[in-house]
Amino acid sequence: MSQNNVQLDPIRKAQLTWEGCSVLLDINDGDRLVFARLTSGSTLKIGNKNCSLQPLIGCPFGSLFQVDNGKEGPNLSRVIPSTEDDVQEKEDAQISGEFRDNRAIVDDNKAQSLSGEDIDEMRRQGATGEEIVEALIANSATFEKKTSFSQEKYKLKKQKKYAPKVLLRRPFARSICEAYFKKNPARIGFLRVDMLSLLLSMGNVAANSDVLVVDMAGGLLTGAVAERLGGTGYVCNTCIGDSPYPMDIVRIFNFSNEICKRIVRASVNDVTSQSETSEQSDQLESACNMEIQSNEQKSSSVSMEDISLSSENGVSDLILEANHSPVNKISKSHKVGEKASQETLKLWKENGFSSMIVVAPELDPWSVVKDLLPLLSYSAPFAIYHQYLQVVVSNVTLIIR
Repeated sequence: MSQNNVQLDPIRKAQLTWEGCSVLLDINDGDRLVFARLTSGSTLKIGNKNCSLQPLIGCPFGSLFQVDNGKEGPNLSRVIPSTEDDVQEKEDAQISGEFRDNRAIVDDNKAQSLSGEDIDEMRRQGATGEEIVEALIANSATFEKKTSFSQEKYKLKKQKKYAPKVLLRRPFARSICEAYFKKNPARIGFLRVDMLSLLLSMGNVAANSDVLVVDMAGGLLTGAVAERLGGTGYVCNTCIGDSPYPMDIVRIFNFSNEICKRIVRASVNDVTSQSETSEQSDQLESACNMEIQSNEQKSSSVSMEDISLSSENGVSDLILEANHSPVNKISKSHKVGEKASQETLKLWKENGFSSMIVVAPELDPWSVVKDLLPLLSYSAPFAIYHQYLQVVVSNVTLIIR
């Protein structure tokens, strides 16, 4: 019995927040999304109130909190989910509300008898947000005349103003991608969550894989690959040139020290010598030129079937896949994205990477792929993403040939 408890403890701990972890705060059902790091001194501004995030430490992910007016100022208190009785009352109210309509209601701003001064006085006396909402409903002359839908709409509007709710969400690949796509899509290259999942599938990202990535999406791709690897294999964030691409988003994932060790950086020149790269690139370009001259005698166009792009599924129009023929605290002692060791680089030079994923909206796909294809092992899959189809199609002929 004690052995089972010991085995469950790490799982239970992974479901709870801790001081220093990153969280995604969903305010008022997606009206506002905020990434925050939980510390005893961190605060969050909701409306015109500054609330401490200390009550969130040690709570399970998925917990719901509400802004209340305490004796020491605004604070976040945990909300208990509704019981079956509350759900039944809502269903009964909805049935009774089907026989009402809003035709006789006139919006002349005279239905509410509770003034702003009265609300301020309730706040000074320590009234909670829910109590203020209930008082507004009780002092509304038209609330009982509204339909059940209008009543819920009225409650929701007042609740967002006087009793905002905060949902504590775990930051992982899907939630991070959805949040950034909603608040700042340009930061991640307008990469949707369905595109991200398709990239991981097309790149054949699995345990013990060595994945080469060109991540110009702020680190979202690197973090998603590392999350799927689960502390096995390596994800190598490479760059064209000497300046590495930023991957600040990786720090939001709350990766353990073991997973952080598997996230490394290496430029193209680090993985293979300049002479090898130039020689293999010249051979690849020469083969492509010979193939193009041969095909020009037969046909001057390439069909969509040859390119293997389909517009029916609605997602593969931006992602190209082809085959190349050949929950713990973040450790302060290990930095995410350290330079790959010489032993690991030597291993990659000999065996190559098992797959490659490119998310580089600011670069030309062919200029990237022609330098990175020789670094893959034989029959290794690779996937390329771009926001626009035309950019991929204009270069896909060279890649396929």
